[in-house]
Amino acid sequence: MKQRSQKDESIVLSRAQSRRVDQIAIGDYGIPGIVLMENAARNASDVIVEKLQHRPASKSNAPSVLIACGGGNNGGDGYAIARRLHNRGVGVALIAAVPGSKLSGDAKVNHDIAQRMNLPMAAWPSEQSDAWIASGPLVVVDALLGTGFSGEVRPPMDELIKRINGIDGYCVAIDVPSGLDCESGQPSNATVRADMTVTFVALKTGFIQPAAEPFLGEIKVVDIGAPPEIVRRVLMLIS
Repeated sequence: MKQRSQKDESIVLSRAQSRRVDQIAIGDYGIPGIVLMENAARNASDVIVEKLQHRPASKSNAPSVLIACGGGNNGGDGYAIARRLHNRGVGVALIAAVPGSKLSGDAKVNHDIAQRMNLPMAAWPSEQSDAWIASGPLVVVDALLGTGFSGEVRPPMDELIKRINGIDGYCVAIDVPSGLDCESGQPSNATVRADMTVTFVALKTGFIQPAAEPFLGEIKVVDIGAPPEIVRRVLMLIS
């Protein structure tokens, strides 16, 4: 297994446990889901900015960071990351794999904020999104499919994942590489091969499986603002 961060190295959560952490934080502690998403985006963007500092200068016609966003909370993370990077002076562009009209909840909120900020955004597939991929961004961020994914990646997202894998830039997967089952660690018909996976709260059970290793890259565990007592509760370390 490639390098991991030291935070929560010994803690591994299943898909259901990861979902339960969010549910307890929101339901029992009263932390709004949008706050958890904002914390996740802040910490993920810090990691991306750090990686940018070690990359060569961007081509004039290429965004420094290209972020591919799906339709669920993983996509919402991507839109929030884009906003935070833009606010720090980073050139970003967004590929919307799912139309904004089909989003809901916190993902919809962050999509709409990015839209009102006039951040460069294009649908997939489209000539513009195709051009951004071909332009050679320094960093590509995979925020397409999260921990809820299992099974097969459907068109046209499967083709987008294949195109992401063809980009020379450094690839950062958000929470889990899209197309990888976080529970079993099994790749699907189209799976992002990340250089780094920025995962939230703790490692996922699938990450420790040999089949997942080629897709994860370096693993960085970051905080979302959920009290650590929640994780211990979910793991039944306390009553």
